[in-house]
Amino acid sequence: MTKKIKSAELVSEFVAAFRCPLCKSSMRVVDLKSLICSKNHTFDFTKQGYVNLMTRSSTSHYKKELFEARRKIIMESDLYTFVHEAIARSIKEYMDVSFKPLMVADVGCGEGSHLQRILDECKVSAMTGVGLDISKEGIAMAAKRYENQIWLVGDLATSPLADQSFHVILNILSPANYKEFKRILVEDGLVIKVIPRPHYLKELRNELFDHNEKKVYKNDQTVSLFKKHLHLLDVQHLCYTKNLNKADLKHLVQMTPLAWSADKERIDAFINRDSAEIMVDLEILVGVKKISATRMGAANHGKSID
Repeated sequence: MTKKIKSAELVSEFVAAFRCPLCKSSMRVVDLKSLICSKNHTFDFTKQGYVNLMTRSSTSHYKKELFEARRKIIMESDLYTFVHEAIARSIKEYMDVSFKPLMVADVGCGEGSHLQRILDECKVSAMTGVGLDISKEGIAMAAKRYENQIWLVGDLATSPLADQSFHVILNILSPANYKEFKRILVEDGLVIKVIPRPHYLKELRNELFDHNEKKVYKNDQTVSLFKKHLHLLDVQHLCYTKNLNKADLKHLVQMTPLAWSADKERIDAFINRDSAEIMVDLEILVGVKKISATRMGAANHGKSID
């Protein structure tokens, strides 16, 4: 079975979760070739197994080399393993995983590795992942490697995801659109947002930039906006270091926009080390669209993991 047909069959099973990004009407899969809405707007499945639902041209600064390096770091090193484990625990703690199907959307998914690792960690057979990103190169890479999920090129501002069709939204180191999140989520649906804290990848920033050039992560406004739109259930602080080898260090530099404006000599000096300790310093926000009585007690049990 080709990737195109397999993807079309998978989307057919969950087609009610999608809507036309042009007219917002319902969609159907036709001849295992195309997604077509009730007003005949047509979006074809590609041979790689994804659907391009963009309504305008888009230029992404994220290229194939960045996505490949990102995939290697996420899937082949253990830099983000604790993050994936923490997110999977939050889904199981705050979401009724008996829903069939249980739909999880990763908005701004890049090449899809975070979503795949989190679903693997959850080990919930009825859980289906949908990855959405404006980068065609990222989504093509996701579709090539992770055939059991649905991959869409699309813009969150004109989202192809249907009203109240997803139980969990993942927003990992990516911009948020809370109006769309609340529209897409079922009642009591979760948003899990990951944001950087002050010491995130500090070793990389210390080596590539002078003190006055360093990017400083400040989360106050981000957290306030999250709490304005959602009921905050939990805040988790993850702070740990991992030892990366020489190949990992090169991939780390290739995957992060931090290196785009850095001096080449500094980059070379960093990636030519045999190994280095790298700090991951992140905050995981867990929020619910509409707090229910059964969750009120759980909302009072925030955790800090340092």
